[in-house]
Order: sequence, then C-alpha cells, then structure tokens
Amino acid sequence: MRNRSIITGTGRFLPPRIISNFDLEKKMNTTDEWIRQRSGIGERRYAEAGVGSSDLAYEAALKAIENAQIEKSKIDFIIAATLSPDHYFPGIGVLVQAKLGLSQIGALDVRNQCCGFIYGLSVADQYIKAGTYKKILLVAAEKQSSNLDYSDEGRDMAVLFGDGGGAAIIEASNSQGEMGILSTHLFSDGKNASDLWMEKPSPYDHPTFAKELLADKKFYPRMDGRTVFKNAVEKMPEAVQAALKQNGLTIEDVDHLIPHQANDRISLMVARNLRIPVEKVIRNIDRYGNTTAASIPIALDEAVEEGRIKAGDLVVLTAFGSGFTWASAVIRW
Repeated sequence: MRNRSIITGTGRFLPPRIISNFDLEKKMNTTDEWIRQRSGIGERRYAEAGVGSSDLAYEAALKAIENAQIEKSKIDFIIAATLSPDHYFPGIGVLVQAKLGLSQIGALDVRNQCCGFIYGLSVADQYIKAGTYKKILLVAAEKQSSNLDYSDEGRDMAVLFGDGGGAAIIEASNSQGEMGILSTHLFSDGKNASDLWMEKPSPYDHPTFAKELLADKKFYPRMDGRTVFKNAVEKMPEAVQAALKQNGLTIEDVDHLIPHQANDRISLMVARNLRIPVEKVIRNIDRYGNTTAASIPIALDEAVEEGRIKAGDLVVLTAFGSGFTWASAVIRW
C-alpha cells in the first residue's frame, strides 16, 4: 500500500517584542486607524538584533517535535522556507539542521515566498509517498523587520510585516483511513515578478553591493498593491476550487480555511469569493502581521492548540505571493 502523508505535530514561535501601530506612528507618517483600515493589523512581533530566521525556525521546530511526540533523531529530512535567510548563502535549512544537532541528513530550501510553506508541504508529501523519507521536518520562518523602509515613502510595506516561525512534522502512515494530506496544488506566473519583489542585491550589478545602490532604496521590498490585491483575491479561490474538485469535495465540506495572512481585507474577500462563512476562516493577522512563509503554520498551530481544529476536520490551506505564486492544500486532520 502506498504511504499517506500525515501531519503529526505543529509548532510556532513568535518573538516576545510586540510592535503596535502606535509604535510605528513614531517612525513614520501613519496612524493606527489607517493601518487597521488598510490591513486589519493592530500589532506584530519583531525579533531582536542577533536573531535570524533560522533561530525562529529552530524554536518552532522544537515545539513541533514535542507535539509530534518523536525523538528529533528520528527526523530524516528537513525542508525550510523563507525569503529572509540569515545569509546570502547558505540557506537556513542547514543552519536549522546544525542547531538541532542532526548531522548528515539532507536539508532543502524552497524559495516561494508567501507560498513557501505549501510548496514545502507538497515536496514533503511527495517524498513521503515515494517512500524516500519517513519523518520530515518542515519549517517556515521570517525576519523581515530588519529590512523595511521605515520612512514615509516605505510605509505601505513597512506596516505590514512581522517576524515569526512555524513548523510541522510530516510522517508516513499506511492507515486505510482518510486522515492525512489529500492533495497539494502549485501555480505560478513569472510575468508579474516585478509587482512584488526586492530587486537588489542582484548579480546584474557589478559589484553587487555598492554605496550608490543604497540611495534608490531598491534593497527594500516593493509592491504594486492594487495588482497584488486583484490577483490574490482571484487566484487563491481558484486554487482552493481546484483542490476541492480533485478530491470530489465542495466548499460546504470545508471545516477550516487557512489563508496566508497577507492582509485581512484579502482574507475576507477570498472567503466572500468562495462563499464560505467567515467563521470558518482562521485569521490572526491582527496580532502578528504578515509573517510571509510562516503565516500559515503559525495560524495552523495556534488553531490546533486552541482546539479549534479537531480530528476528522477538513482543513484547506491557500496562499498567494511574490512570483506570482499561489497554492493550496487539502488535509483531513
């Protein structure tokens, strides 16, 4: 019998430092009301100097391992997702591996930004089904607070992001029940890459790093907000519908929808377009902001811990982000 992938444990880690909208008012021309109306965000977490994405991922991983009730030595592969790695290279996967003391096992980094967790989940699912690995650690973490433009010019982006990490343990199960990852669905359209990107640093420039390049602020993330919003509220519902169709399900079968926490207006519009009751949509952006690749596993772990997600529930994940990339996953918890 072919293995089925199941998530046996989840974990999250949020830095203790809380940054409210009122704190940001002191840095730029903005207000709590303006931020809440545009994004639904009230506060977010910022990691301190000396803490990187790998540290956030490591802390989340420890909690996922504990919740999965496994020995960390049983993990035989690591997948890591981030757009804010500790260093230009290597990726954070090997750094998490070293922090966990898991020498020799493989570590793969995926670069799919806001969709990173679902893309990583898809890779893990395929490895498990193929019998290549038995217990995979998937981490997604971001530290974006250290590379945001806190001037008035950069406020549209700077108010959105927070730091944090999420993790999941994916294991093989030969159970004949329906529990597990039913399917994952991945999409992209590279022609929109420049509508949501960080253009610099880039090997296009010689040298890659130069003082004069800092003046144009292309080292900060940039977004065409209207284009991103329009595509996000269309593509995420399409990805969800594709997933449901493949599994012979309807939106009425869904117990919980966890969208990437990009903007609460986007999440509510996705719910509206799918015609799913907002009570079924898991949202926490008001407390954590947009944690990019980490947002879905953070929300997932929080919902599991609170008892909101229970055994047998049908959980659908969906995300949209830079690339453009978008994705969905269907899980029978």
